[in-house]
Amino acid sequence: MKLGIIGLPQAGKTTVYNALTRGDAPLGQSVGGRFDVLTAVVDVKDARVDVLSQMFKPKKTTYARITYTAVDGLKKGAGESGGMSGELLNHLSGLDGFVHVVRAFESDLVPHADGSVNAARDLAALDTEFLLNDLAVVERRIEKLEHGLQRGAFKNKAEAQKELALFQQMNETLSEERPLRALSLNDEELKLLRGYGLLSLKPTIVLINIGDDQEEVTLDYDHPQTLVANLRGKLEMELAQLSAAGDIESLELFMGEYGVTELSLDRLIRLSYDLMGLQSFFTVGEDEVRAWTVARGATAVAAAGVIHTDLAKGFIRAETASYDDLVALGGLPQARAAGKLRQEGKTYIVQDGDVISVKFNL
Repeated sequence: MKLGIIGLPQAGKTTVYNALTRGDAPLGQSVGGRFDVLTAVVDVKDARVDVLSQMFKPKKTTYARITYTAVDGLKKGAGESGGMSGELLNHLSGLDGFVHVVRAFESDLVPHADGSVNAARDLAALDTEFLLNDLAVVERRIEKLEHGLQRGAFKNKAEAQKELALFQQMNETLSEERPLRALSLNDEELKLLRGYGLLSLKPTIVLINIGDDQEEVTLDYDHPQTLVANLRGKLEMELAQLSAAGDIESLELFMGEYGVTELSLDRLIRLSYDLMGLQSFFTVGEDEVRAWTVARGATAVAAAGVIHTDLAKGFIRAETASYDDLVALGGLPQARAAGKLRQEGKTYIVQDGDVISVKFNL
């Protein structure tokens, strides 16, 4: 999973990036409109992996991972002045979803470019840029489809008409100033749209960046595939850096003082999994205990393909036990003896926390 940390200049993207990655990237380097990227790969800390590692004592323990990339280069008015650069669009299009940082904090040292702080206004401004970008893409495709149908250029006229109807629906949605993720698109439609780089279609976490002592901000922003949360970015960055330095005493002191019960990274990972509809399953053994990420509702053969494409191609069956059963019984032999180690076929729906061993033959 690769999520982009986006936002207008001075929203606090680098601060949030440091908080999420326990990094120390310099602040205040952003120049509005100039494309730049920071990238970090973060382990998804999961207590279940730690327990399984203690049980099996493997040579290697591997957590699932999320890539966070902080993206500079977005600004107001881009859609009215030639649009976003190709380099910026290519990067945004390759992301699975967005963490949209919206400024709600006041700062005399970093005054807002518009002269005042207004989270709802800034959220709408960047949304508008994405809507304008997508509208241009959709209108071009509609024009091409209509011309092609008039000339009889499509071998499968019915499929072209079906695609045209979809793009006309998207055009109507965008014209109503609603993001494309507001539409209930099926898997076939999403697959068809994959190559178009539609930005408002991507799942989004709106992260309202508030000050250390500031009350949480509520926004009227209700869209599908969208989550809204508050984050004290500067404080969370300082806590993350204490954690990275191993200064547990100071970390616990400050967390207690500000009422922080978990670090922002752990919270955002949970939100990210919920937003993207993801879950974890595990493989265990003497060589490695490992967490894998798969979509909720995925089949056993799809999970096998996440491990390696060969496992999906030669899939025979999956030996499966739930994490809770395996831990409660004390191991795989005990789970097998108790009838909790099941033999599942290709169509089995993987559950969060399943421990899976794939049997295959090529």
